[in-house]
Amino acid sequence: MLQQQQTRTNSRGEAYVIGPTGAPLTLKDLPPANTGRWVIRRKAEVVAAVRGGLLSLDDALARYSLTAEEFGAWQKSIDSHGMAGLRTTRIQQYR
Repeated sequence: MLQQQQTRTNSRGEAYVIGPTGAPLTLKDLPPANTGRWVIRRKAEVVAAVRGGLLSLDDALARYSLTAEEFGAWQKSIDSHGMAGLRTTRIQQYR
């Protein structure tokens, strides 16, 4: 199930969405393009940015060198099990 949220604008005119921790998330708050270690929070931030329209799916895939299947798996894990579903050591338990 795709949960869509609306992009908002802060007092500085920057577009933002509410991130996985409940805090505003702008483009500059996203993980760096060269991220090598994908912790739960970073994955959830990218999913929130795409769902909120802050970043297009194509831009996210290109920026982070992800496959559509990998990103889809992140979304499915969040929808099914919340952020804990993104824990790589728990993937087998959630399948």
